[in-house]
Amino acid sequence: MRGRNFKVRLLIGAAIAIFFVLKRCSQREENPYTGRVQTISMSPDKEIAIGLQSAPQMAQQHGGLHPNNEYQALVDNVGFKLVNNSVAKETPYRYEFHLLNDPRTINAFALPGGQIFITYALFSKLQNEDQLAGVLGHEIGHVLGRHSAERIAESEYWQGLATAGSVGADMGGLVSGIGQQTLLTNGRDDELESDDLGVLFMIKAGYNPKEMIGVMKILKDAAGPNRVPEFQSTHPDPDNRIEKIEEAIAKYKNL
Repeated sequence: MRGRNFKVRLLIGAAIAIFFVLKRCSQREENPYTGRVQTISMSPDKEIAIGLQSAPQMAQQHGGLHPNNEYQALVDNVGFKLVNNSVAKETPYRYEFHLLNDPRTINAFALPGGQIFITYALFSKLQNEDQLAGVLGHEIGHVLGRHSAERIAESEYWQGLATAGSVGADMGGLVSGIGQQTLLTNGRDDELESDDLGVLFMIKAGYNPKEMIGVMKILKDAAGPNRVPEFQSTHPDPDNRIEKIEEAIAKYKNL
């Protein structure tokens, strides 16, 4: 009886796994702006809706928006200059740029659909407009690259396989661990792709892309000697990012 139950569980687990594999195959599509094939489970309109819905909460978590209108105007001017001089202008996304009133957290991030944020802690450390363009160009790259939507779809896939592993042969934990490591690796690839796109956007808008290297040094100094090892982080090590940025500058310099 026990052997029969085990076989039934294996069959159910296999059926669940096949379902999620086929579902993932049906969700594969080419990003028209990067040419990369991705797993995407939502439309651009859904991405925009998620971003707009989440933006107020994200701002609240960082002390709200910064009250200095001149600083916000600078962020807007640089952000839209990057968008209007690049392929980002051709996308369906609604780009909006927000300076957050957070004096401690050195960070910038993008929500799906075009909502882009930079904290005052990072903004205040930037030495010139070109470095600001480097930060915002990188975040525009995340939106255009559909990285959040891709991570959501890939997470659903690995969660489905973990469920199948749990039902079929008590291997859910192993599958989940493999999935987490895969998502970490993919996250680092997203950062490098956004750096590459950021360099291209900077050049197209007339900014000096070498200033993005200065941004990496700011981030490295902010992380300090106790920063998380690259293999445990969704972000590549700043030194590795600098190397890839230099390669991107050489690739795009004659455009």
